[in-house]
Amino acid sequence: MRRFTALFSICFCLNVVYATEPAFHKVDVREGEGVYSLLRRYGLNDQTSIDKFYELNKLNPEAPLIVGKAYFLPVLVYQYDGKSIRSTIGIDDWDLAVRIAEFNRTLLDRGLRESPYDENKILWVPFFELGQKKPIAEKAATKPAEKAATKPVEHKLTMRMPLFGEEFENVTVQSQKLKGKVFYVVSGHGGPDPGAMSEAAGNTICEDEYAYDVSLRLARSLMEHGAIVEMIVQDPNDGIRSNKYLKCDKDEVTLDKKQMPINQLLRLKQRVHNINNLHKTYLKEGFKDQTVICIHVDSRGPSSRQDVFFYYYEESESGKRIALALQETFRKKYQENRSGRGYKGTVTCRSLYELRHTDPKAVYVELANIQNAADLRRILPEENRQALANWLCEGLMAASK
Repeated sequence: MRRFTALFSICFCLNVVYATEPAFHKVDVREGEGVYSLLRRYGLNDQTSIDKFYELNKLNPEAPLIVGKAYFLPVLVYQYDGKSIRSTIGIDDWDLAVRIAEFNRTLLDRGLRESPYDENKILWVPFFELGQKKPIAEKAATKPAEKAATKPVEHKLTMRMPLFGEEFENVTVQSQKLKGKVFYVVSGHGGPDPGAMSEAAGNTICEDEYAYDVSLRLARSLMEHGAIVEMIVQDPNDGIRSNKYLKCDKDEVTLDKKQMPINQLLRLKQRVHNINNLHKTYLKEGFKDQTVICIHVDSRGPSSRQDVFFYYYEESESGKRIALALQETFRKKYQENRSGRGYKGTVTCRSLYELRHTDPKAVYVELANIQNAADLRRILPEENRQALANWLCEGLMAASK
């Protein structure tokens, strides 16, 4: 997957068109769906869409959805005028028109549209893009006293990243704190090598699966703050997973879709080669701030309980600075969330191959001891894996200031 900052659009599936004025579309709820899962099904995971859904349907946030009942979606359906998106909607913003066109093309590519909007004359527009343009259906239901001016809706770039899996593939940039910075996220082992292994409740725990899940979550968090992210190890099927016990497999490949060799040194050389080639490309494009973060799960004796700890290459002062920033972030997070326990995660210099040979500054993370029952509780629950990713992202942002 090249350059996560490439623009993709979120996805909607509509099958009704309303005269020449836009109106909100209605859809039926599937069994087991709540508000968030319904909106995620249509790619509407931004806060503007969520708030609008409750408003349109006059719902209390605590109210359940009724299976088979039709609800308004915060999606506008326009009769395409056959000329342009701008003339259809009545806008002058060319960039906005491009986003809407990409949005519709994405639906077509995914089989959610039967034909292009310029053929069937049906144009689909997410409400958050045109939050101030009141559709005719809403105007009729709005009392004069309620027509108070509202603040402009700020557009936030949303990217579609299938590698993250269907539930998490739509990534909305929330800030630009990491704008112009490139991160290479490298999850440990993979392919023919599962890494360290243990057993829990009759399930086989493989290091590479948990390192990969945290890596995906970290990549997504970094992107939410404007970073360019390259996932060096990729699994075409897994995505971000909510399961406690992640199935072990061997189908991981490199970002250029090459198989991983069995020999460990060859695998490491393959990854370093990918990183260094990309590093040169990004440098030519003006991206000077580049960082490698390698994520692993350690294996020690069953009685050895380990907090998250970090390695850097002894000749890299910038790598050391990042490792110390990560350590300090985890110390604060432990203090906030596990007061009284203390944090004993270390920062150590080591001459590991990836740390030595990657051209960008690099840091190596060990999330837990896979053999220790208490440490396993740090990586088995989904919420803990997300917390690890969030804290790593926060530490990297602190190091980037």
